[in-house]
Amino acid sequence: MSSPTPAPTVPVSGAANDVAQGPSHAQWAEIVQQLGAEIAGPLSAALERIHNLVATGQIDRQGLRSLRESVAQAREAGMMGQQLARLASGRLRLSRERLQLAPLLRSVLAHRSRETQARGIQVRQMLKPVEVLADGSLMFSLLNALMDWALSCTHSSIDLRLDLTPWPAKARLTCRFAHRSLDLLNEQRSPAGELPSALNSLAWRLLEQTALTMGVLPLREDEAGITVLTLEFPQTVGDEAGPSAVAEPESDPLPSANSKPLAGSHLLIVSPRRELRGQLQDAVRHMGLIIDMVGSMDEALQFCAEGLPHGIVFESAQRGPAFDQLRAELLREVPGFSFIEVLDGEHLTQLSTATADRMARISRQHVPDALPSVLLFELSRAL
Repeated sequence: MSSPTPAPTVPVSGAANDVAQGPSHAQWAEIVQQLGAEIAGPLSAALERIHNLVATGQIDRQGLRSLRESVAQAREAGMMGQQLARLASGRLRLSRERLQLAPLLRSVLAHRSRETQARGIQVRQMLKPVEVLADGSLMFSLLNALMDWALSCTHSSIDLRLDLTPWPAKARLTCRFAHRSLDLLNEQRSPAGELPSALNSLAWRLLEQTALTMGVLPLREDEAGITVLTLEFPQTVGDEAGPSAVAEPESDPLPSANSKPLAGSHLLIVSPRRELRGQLQDAVRHMGLIIDMVGSMDEALQFCAEGLPHGIVFESAQRGPAFDQLRAELLREVPGFSFIEVLDGEHLTQLSTATADRMARISRQHVPDALPSVLLFELSRAL
């Protein structure tokens, strides 16, 4: 392959392949400018459709779908902007936890399986057992950011390979996909400036900056319609890692002390009562979660058919056949999936580890004080 191709939206000194501490003030300004464009573009399209609706009083199914997609794109860009702001804040305190990368990656892929199947994308895996020391919550964010970016760019399958570099060994995760249609791969390579915009989108910026924050080198190569991203982890555990291996912590590592450790995790709230949905959302608003709300378990079933959240908070009155069906389906795909039941009456706060059905429970009156802690515990179990 030829030399790696830097992103065209920033100077060469800020390319993904440079071993840099992070972007300069000018490069952060470029990222902010890109954030504004990725929010303003979809919102402008949505506003145009709303003006057309007001003028004509009519909107067809396709127009309604386009309006929804435009709003969803702007929302996703805003969420990524929040996560980038978190990385730029300088307030992150990284923990060092022993992480088995293969099971963690498989867990992320299990959560994304409905999304990949709906898009007709096959994810091929060759994962060697590898253990590293890294911040658990940022690792979870990194792997999800990798999937967000790859899914938005690929025109084929996604190949994931986890192995070790030649001695002295370091953990290495490689992601490979075609960023151009397969029938165009034999044509002459496009200039770097003509690469698909998705390759250097805000999703890429989030992936790149999360990796750099963790001390992980993101090496990206775009060649003849194929993109290969390699993430090299500096702290590998194990005898075969040789001199690059790191000593085990003297005691159990502390949980991540990150500001907003669950930032980017996706929570679904299920309740027909607007005031309860508002109360639940207000209680966790500061946590940086992506939050969606539906009014019934039937709507939750439909929502989850397109892609899984990382956890579901629901009011107890929603128990019934639809809930039983949803829970059975989700636990088959993700055995540790998190459900938190909210009860109206007096009830002690219970974590999933303390209940026979492995489901957390909380009284509505304790939501403001206890729900953030319960969510932190329940969602962190999957990290």
